Amino acid sequence: MTFDTKAFRQALGAFPTGVAVIIASEGAHNTGITVNSFTSVSLDPPLVLWCLAKDSQRYDVFVGAPRFTISILGTEHEEVSSRLARQGEHRLGGFPLTGTSLGVPVLSEALATFECEHHGAQDGGDHTILLGKVLRFSRREGAPLIFHGGRYGALSGI
Repeated sequence: MTFDTKAFRQALGAFPTGVAVIIASEGAHNTGITVNSFTSVSLDPPLVLWCLAKDSQRYDVFVGAPRFTISILGTEHEEVSSRLARQGEHRLGGFPLTGTSLGVPVLSEALATFECEHHGAQDGGDHTILLGKVLRFSRREGAPLIFHGGRYGALSGI
């Protein structure tokens, strides 16, 4: 019996997720990527994780980054998410950024931001699971951007 990876991906798409942008710095250049694999891991110590495809053109930047930031996107950030989700698109020009004490910016007006130091990496098949220790975070009210069934959307009733 063969495993139908397309059908598997479609089944996974039945689970709605939030959308985040991860930013790392490589010298003076900031690189961003859209992910929907962000989740909390631990409160003590404060740990989060996200997953990165091993064939990503941005793989070396993120796996080698000693620090990175996570910006949780609101519904107003669909364009940011779409652009940074594409292969080869990692420029942050034109997007409003806010500096952090880590030297790695976050997206301005994100619903939540997390400033992280690299805490570890684990093999995850065709992805690498990256752990971050949260050093600082912030939060604001707003409607979250979600991804479901291959499309962006919003939660209703909040």
